[in-house]
Amino acid sequence: MDERQKSAETQETARFLYKLALTILLILVVLLVIVSFNILLMVLAACLIALYFHGVARLIKRKMRIRLQWSLLISVLSSLVLICLLFWLIGARIQSQATELSNKFPSMVDQGKQQLSQSTIGRKVLDQFSGASSKKLSSSIQKFFSSTFGILGDIYVILFLGVFFTANPKIYKEGLLALVPPKGKPKGDAVLNLIGHNLTSWLKGKLFSMSVVAILTGVGLSIIGIPMVFALAIIAGIFNFIPNFGPVIAMIPAVLVALSQGTNTVLLVVALYILIQVLESNLITPTVQKKLVSIPPAMIIIGQLVVGALTGYLGIILATPVVLILIVLTKELYVKKQG
Repeated sequence: MDERQKSAETQETARFLYKLALTILLILVVLLVIVSFNILLMVLAACLIALYFHGVARLIKRKMRIRLQWSLLISVLSSLVLICLLFWLIGARIQSQATELSNKFPSMVDQGKQQLSQSTIGRKVLDQFSGASSKKLSSSIQKFFSSTFGILGDIYVILFLGVFFTANPKIYKEGLLALVPPKGKPKGDAVLNLIGHNLTSWLKGKLFSMSVVAILTGVGLSIIGIPMVFALAIIAGIFNFIPNFGPVIAMIPAVLVALSQGTNTVLLVVALYILIQVLESNLITPTVQKKLVSIPPAMIIIGQLVVGALTGYLGIILATPVVLILIVLTKELYVKKQG
């Protein structure tokens, strides 16, 4: 009996130690993910760049009926040429307008304060953003734009990784599948393909909506008579990549520019931006998402708040693809398995 009892105690101790080690390992993995989450987001951004190049390459391959390697080369080169042409054609004008906007920004802010101080509501708004509130806002903005290697360093790393992912994505996919047990490799391969398909579809819809917003903003501001149209339209299109918060940020410089032309012009600019966002949110995006991919708006906001709190500006920008990946993983690895 003593030997059986000792054997049972030994097995119980071994099970306890195994569970303890597994728990510690899980905690370490979670901590590692939290600490390195900003790096994972940069990898995700690089994957989006590679998906863009490969998406354009597949389109070229279907139209021209050439090998994928050649279509991929054309995709990368044509994208670079298009960017260079845009900068050559309108880059100088945008640069001059952006420089003018940057130089006038402090005076525009002062003018805005003077405009607000002329009314009771405006004075209350200024009081809210003075003193401790102003310091708190500055601290929040500084935290928002913080990142692991700095913004320029992040851009360099993202582009560098994007080139490698574009050149040979298969080797990195096989590297991920090497971490999956043999029985789960077919399922893992299917899940990775589904994630890639959904991210490509989302990226198509986002690029389309960004282009439409930039065009509508440029046309609308031209009709109103606002200067620096090209710079403001490009800003609106780029910031439309960030759901919910991006359009609000893009509207700030347009409002400051409009202050020089009076309160009525400011109201027209605000109404224009609101109208464009209403059209984008209720007409353009839903129409595109019917054919591509749909994500609940509330989940995007929650994702932006959670991921943004962990990583700063990258989390705000890339919260939507993160939510999309989590939805696919939950459906494929949990919901379907339980069903």
